[in-house]
Amino acid sequence: MMRHTIRQFSLERGSLEIEYMEQYFGEFQEKKTAGEIRRRLLGRPHLILMSLAAPPDDPEQLIPVAFKVGHELRTDETDPALAALADRLRDWIPLDGRRVFYSWIGGTRSDWRGQGHYRALTEEQEAWALHQGYERIVVKTKNRFHAMRATLDHLRFDIIGYERHAFDNAESKIYLHKQLSPGLIRAHVTQREVQHAA
Repeated sequence: MMRHTIRQFSLERGSLEIEYMEQYFGEFQEKKTAGEIRRRLLGRPHLILMSLAAPPDDPEQLIPVAFKVGHELRTDETDPALAALADRLRDWIPLDGRRVFYSWIGGTRSDWRGQGHYRALTEEQEAWALHQGYERIVVKTKNRFHAMRATLDHLRFDIIGYERHAFDNAESKIYLHKQLSPGLIRAHVTQREVQHAA
């Protein structure tokens, strides 16, 4: 089984790395800037992870091929977008008095898909969140992202809500969650080495 090298980044460097990496994702219509990422994550618990792999033409070098970013979701959010997200989720799962981790953005570069990078990042995110005292992870995707929907199903995320777009069903939003527990972590299948970057 492949051993994944995962690097955990600080906010400053991680936001710059993600801004650069998102250039490789043609399906992302609205790419995040480093400034947007910093504004969202500053002052709240968060986790920035990247999976590294060697390109075919340079087996000695490791480059970022997948990333995953998440943060705490609070019941009393003041940011309008996060407050709206918390309100929607409250209709489907209990939020008050619970610690919820929101898996915000992520993806794998096309040449490295199907190699388990996203699963390794997801499992590392779950292990970190459980260790930090979170009870569940929630994620949101769009109906048109069929590959992501299939990946989340494979990773045992349960659908909790569906928000239909008024004009284009492909743009409808799907909300999913996973309850965290030590048993879930013991069921992880990827081998991972985690490094900490500045």
